[in-house]
Amino acid sequence: MYAFLKGRMDDLADGVVTIDVSGVGYEVFVPGSVVDKLPSVGNEVKLYTYLNVREDALLLYGFLTKDDKRIFQTLLGVSGIGPKGALSILSAMSSDELKFAILSGDDKQIAKAPGIGKKMAQKLIIELKDKLDLAETLASSVEHAQVEDAATKSAKSDAISALVALGYSATESMRAVSDCAITSDMDVEAILKQALKKLAF
Repeated sequence: MYAFLKGRMDDLADGVVTIDVSGVGYEVFVPGSVVDKLPSVGNEVKLYTYLNVREDALLLYGFLTKDDKRIFQTLLGVSGIGPKGALSILSAMSSDELKFAILSGDDKQIAKAPGIGKKMAQKLIIELKDKLDLAETLASSVEHAQVEDAATKSAKSDAISALVALGYSATESMRAVSDCAITSDMDVEAILKQALKKLAF
């Protein structure tokens, strides 16, 4: 019903954004991972929204990217996970980190989300692992890093794949590479050396 909302951010409190769209205020629930990336109150914001229809309420959930919205909807397809649980997971980690955790079977990382225990994390992995593609996830994580140089994007993706091949979990690998101070002149080997140093601590 609402693909997205674009308007002036009127208020932000307790994980709820109020957006003024042509004089109408919409309250939108957002994950904690989104809050820090939002513009300040008074500035324009665009959120991709999901409408949850309940008997007693119509609730909007908002995300900064279409991919975040898609992974939220994917989580809702898991039996036992509702909007509140899905929002909790995406508040504890980014959508890319979640996808890597699912692909690598990292239930401990997922279980860190408030209200999501180990059993639910394992169930989520079992139900969603076959629905995700590692190559696409690697490409997505590099794209989200907003590195302009195509060669650097490729080098980061190859470095993550190399770390996974060395036995590190996909989640650890992505975080290690993301934490590296990467410049446009660095190749796969240079990125890998930096990432391995970070993983050693």
